[in-house]
Amino acid sequence: MRRTQEQRLEWWPGAVCAIVAGVLLVSGCSRPAGPVVDGSRGERRAPPADSPRVALVMKSLANEFFATMAEGAKGHQASSGDRYELIVNGMRNETDVSEQVTIIEQMVARKVAAIVIAPADSQAVVPALKRAADAGVLVVNIDNRLDPEICKATGLVAPFVGPDNRAGARKAGEAVARLLSAGDEVAIIEGIPSADNARQRALGLEDAAAAAGLVIVGRQSGQWEMEKANGITAALLSEHPSLKAILCANDSMALGAAAAVAAAGKGGKVLVSGFDNVPAVQPLLTDGRIAATVDQHGDRLAVEGIEAALGILAGAAAPLDRTTPVDLVTRDGAVDSR
Repeated sequence: MRRTQEQRLEWWPGAVCAIVAGVLLVSGCSRPAGPVVDGSRGERRAPPADSPRVALVMKSLANEFFATMAEGAKGHQASSGDRYELIVNGMRNETDVSEQVTIIEQMVARKVAAIVIAPADSQAVVPALKRAADAGVLVVNIDNRLDPEICKATGLVAPFVGPDNRAGARKAGEAVARLLSAGDEVAIIEGIPSADNARQRALGLEDAAAAAGLVIVGRQSGQWEMEKANGITAALLSEHPSLKAILCANDSMALGAAAAVAAAGKGGKVLVSGFDNVPAVQPLLTDGRIAATVDQHGDRLAVEGIEAALGILAGAAAPLDRTTPVDLVTRDGAVDSR
């Protein structure tokens, strides 16, 4: 999290910032020697030399969703005995695709057996992953689906283990729509347009708005970032005084949007939804600053991807794409798995 965000969003819970900072420190993000964040060093006895190395390659660990994903993977490895060695990698900047490409190349150089990746971009990382596959590294795609056309064109074969992002976002949009009336104005703050999960979540939010007769008066990319979403929301509230809801494609952006709504004195008048169910949104769900989010269970998602990789490495047939759960979480704490 950048310091400008901490300064501007004064309501952001200090404890959460400390937790995220702690995760980053333990993972090694503060080391100056390149972008790789290795969460497996110095924490537990190394597996035998013949155990496969599995690299979990994620986006920014400053995003609580990926910090949770990392902890889920570490817990799984710790309980798995000597089955595999885990190398946890996270980017410093959510949008720095070149950094993720560098991490992929470093993992190939370290001769990992498998890369389990939540790609920052559905298209730009495909060539690097194809080079990894050509070098004998198994690639398993989680969270954000790689572009199937580019994979086909390059010859990359990578099973996808992850949620139906469109269906999940629609759940959040429908939860907000139930609190509104046909004809009400809403806006969508989406993620990085080149990321498949960003596109699918935007479509899901559009589906919900259309089904309820809501009017989408604005749609912009918040780049998955809290501060950017905060600025976008402030501008939307000024431009559209009748706006009733801000539908966000992840929780970081929902947190920024909620802060802007509060700063504009429109708390309780403009609803906000998110996606990910990170710990920081819990108090905002409780007091209504965020109306709904979606839990895609990042910790379990990492484990599903790692297990798929271990199975293939052990000789199992490559699995078909696997859809993982997405659950709606609302203000009253209810979880809807429909």
